Amino acid sequence: MPVNILLTFIIGSALAWVLIKLTRTPRHLQSLVIGCCAAGNLGNLLLIIIPAVCTETNSPFGDSSTCSTYGEAYASLSMAIGAMYIWTYVYTLMRMSAEKRAEETDSKDATASLNADGATSSGLPKIITEPLLAPENSPSPKDCISRDEIYQMTFNGKTKTSFLKKIWQHMTTITENIDIKKLFAPSTIAVIIGFIIGVASPIRKLIIGDDAPLRVIYTATDLLGEAAIPCITLIIGANLLRGLKRSNVNPVVIIGVITIRYIVLPLIGIVVVKAAHHFGMVGSDALYQFTLMLQYALPPAMNVGTITQLLEAGESECSIIMLWTYAVASLSLTFWSTFFMWIVS
Repeated sequence: MPVNILLTFIIGSALAWVLIKLTRTPRHLQSLVIGCCAAGNLGNLLLIIIPAVCTETNSPFGDSSTCSTYGEAYASLSMAIGAMYIWTYVYTLMRMSAEKRAEETDSKDATASLNADGATSSGLPKIITEPLLAPENSPSPKDCISRDEIYQMTFNGKTKTSFLKKIWQHMTTITENIDIKKLFAPSTIAVIIGFIIGVASPIRKLIIGDDAPLRVIYTATDLLGEAAIPCITLIIGANLLRGLKRSNVNPVVIIGVITIRYIVLPLIGIVVVKAAHHFGMVGSDALYQFTLMLQYALPPAMNVGTITQLLEAGESECSIIMLWTYAVASLSLTFWSTFFMWIVS
């Protein structure tokens, strides 16, 4: 599952890059488009859909109680892994874009102020009184490199940067800009604690079970978890209302994001999961294969909207994209859920 979710991010990012080139998306919206295409809602939607499918009378996943138990485990693991990927990759990408845009804005303001200060009240330019001689430590004309030499050094066949090297440079830049504080968000800390409790048998026996001495902790956590799903759904609805406002997002970009998330990615997901099953990397569990395929057909993650609010960049544009993608999600998820069940049954 970690590899499968990583593939959804990689394939989604590659398709978003193609969309950006075809639609000539503005630079300040490129990271938002990549985030919407790469990160799916791997959390609360799976926690809603999978148990609902398990309780159906004609469900292909067997006994409803066993299906619900395993389904909640798969959905929880998907939510945990997705949160880590979002706050490492998507947040870092969008933060770098927001910082670059802020620097460009500051440079434009500085240029405008210099132009304003460079003119007198009569409209004539100021007289430059500084010496025109070069500083003592400045390089001589012989040491300087001409523009033609720079062009040759950059674009000659031997010195031209390869495509793989460019990808490696971009990945290195993203890795260096990862915010460790955001990586250890409350959701990530909860994931780590959950893994420790689940893996360590002595701790698990203390908290989980009818005879566990600290079962009150599990009961309280389970109660909060059940209330969290409808609360998150209400928050999603409240955030989507912002998308009713006007924005400068090109409709072609919105259609492109919808096409990637609801047509291209699900088709690729079927191929990936079936290939993994053919080569023995995925077992014959129908519910597990259904979960892996469904991870490719989900709408964009709401954490993308949270990131835009934290960075105060692209909030209205994100709301527009979220509104239309979630409006189409009701039809898309119904179709793909039915189709995936037919494939794995």
